[in-house]
Amino acid sequence: MATEKGGAPVAVDQGIVVGGGSSFASLRAYGRALAQTPRRVARRACAATAAGEELSRVRARSGADMARALRWWDLVGLGLGGMVGAGVFVTTGRATRLYAGPGVVVSYAIAGLCALLSAFCYTEFAVDMPVAGGAFSYLRVTFGEFAAFLTGANLIMEYVFSNAAVARSFTAYLGTAVGVDSPSKWRIAVPGLPEGFNQVDLVAVGVILLITVIICYSTKESSVVNLVLTAVHVAFILFIIVMGFVHGDARNLTHPADPEHNPGGFFPHGAVGVFNGAAMVYLSYIGYDAVSTMAEEVERPARDIPVGVSGSVVVVTALYCLMAASMSMLLPYDAIDPDAPFSGAFKGRDGWGWVSNVIGAGASLGILTSLMVAMLGQARYLCVIGRSGVMPAWLAKVHPRTATPVNASAFLGVFTAALALFTELDILLNLVCIGTLFVFYMVANAVIYRRYACATAASTGDEQPRASWPTLAFLVAFSLVALAFTLVWKLAPPHGGVRTGLLAACGALAVAVVAAFQALVPQARAPELWGVPAMPWVPAASVFLNVFLLGSLDRPSYVRFGVFSAAAVLVYLLYSVHASYDAEEGGALDGGGAKVQDEACKV
Repeated sequence: MATEKGGAPVAVDQGIVVGGGSSFASLRAYGRALAQTPRRVARRACAATAAGEELSRVRARSGADMARALRWWDLVGLGLGGMVGAGVFVTTGRATRLYAGPGVVVSYAIAGLCALLSAFCYTEFAVDMPVAGGAFSYLRVTFGEFAAFLTGANLIMEYVFSNAAVARSFTAYLGTAVGVDSPSKWRIAVPGLPEGFNQVDLVAVGVILLITVIICYSTKESSVVNLVLTAVHVAFILFIIVMGFVHGDARNLTHPADPEHNPGGFFPHGAVGVFNGAAMVYLSYIGYDAVSTMAEEVERPARDIPVGVSGSVVVVTALYCLMAASMSMLLPYDAIDPDAPFSGAFKGRDGWGWVSNVIGAGASLGILTSLMVAMLGQARYLCVIGRSGVMPAWLAKVHPRTATPVNASAFLGVFTAALALFTELDILLNLVCIGTLFVFYMVANAVIYRRYACATAASTGDEQPRASWPTLAFLVAFSLVALAFTLVWKLAPPHGGVRTGLLAACGALAVAVVAAFQALVPQARAPELWGVPAMPWVPAASVFLNVFLLGSLDRPSYVRFGVFSAAAVLVYLLYSVHASYDAEEGGALDGGGAKVQDEACKV
């Protein structure tokens, strides 16, 4: 017999679990394990661990502890580095030209508010449970193993593809900085390979391997490098902002270049254009979630994590709004180049062509910082997935000298470099958007569920589930209302009062559902150190906005997300559920269940 948390006996399949990894001891053992797949899925898919277990028994599987050496300024720097990449130089132009016009400033403010709401949800979990797993750990303690594995696997795959594509774009921006317009001059053409796979990019590979070595060596030193690069990058951005305000014209904020064919005013396409622009520029905020994966390496989580995560979102929002305003002053919105808005604005000015080279240099630094933060985050996701037993345990190991997850960092670094060597992956950049928005949606739901459906036992501190159907019913109903609002926004005819009436009805219904839930269902637990304010309104707003933003993505993004999710489910059924069953039910990795005290963690 094995035991689960609380000491309850658990039946073990006799003849299958006789020790660690017995499901894979031989083909015959694996065949018997596959025959038990339905039973094991039923047992493990919804199995949730307690927060205390994630902080002690599960974390002990990594061997050495990660060093708690990060402070709030490190987290702010990592947040800035992760968010302010090269994407803002592209999304600003497209959102301005196609949707919002000069009102893109308001679009960035709305998107920043959305990001801040999601950041609050991440912060509550990270403060209460300062481990390296980020969203994977949060969902594992709330909705169980399968939901956590599905979202974690998608995040890792999407990060790898996105990082490979971003690394290849570094070559292009570096070329712009030194006056080389075509990135093909920096790449090696390989005849005979299919289009999209025939340009070898050694610069991208070198950048990824260099960052991999840095993050393997030390998290604190990685943070210092990121702080230096981010400071220089922000200086470039401030330079661009100043140039825009000094050489721009306030008339461009309301007067288009071609008034006969394009509407004027600060909001040329009305509220619809502003919100569509917010959906597009929101992608520029993706990256702060990686900061939550550093929680296990923060010295004072209760103080530093809220300041670091939320502070970085606020600072980035201010920078983005100023960038958008300066660009809108440089050119009328209908004269902006959607693919190169800032450099294009200066190329047409006599004597100012050199500014485009400065912009290329700043974008190159932004790529380096966003790559470093993303690779730090993805390695910690994979490390904690390895701890959970659903992936090989060697991925969870923390090196005793460097205090970093070396195996996970090196594995993902080599894999990402191999993809970046040959493959043009620009088309897959939207993939990280849909996966991250889906995880934001899940984390916001998880915060509500944990507050209202998971009580804390006073004697042991363990989480005790209570009747969860009212909370689940609310989450499903509210998500459906948000989906209805999104469908009306996208599909209803824009002219006439029917669309406005339907949107108002959906909005009123959403408010009524949240108010009824707040009045009828009491909270089961209260956060000890830091909690999301105005519960459940803030996470409910995050759920609503993430559903709305998910609805703005294109069909190919959902197809790719579906394919990746199906691949993840297949891996779970063929490997992960059996490895998890062996580890948890057989007690192979528990280490006796001894609680490990993290003495370096300070409140």
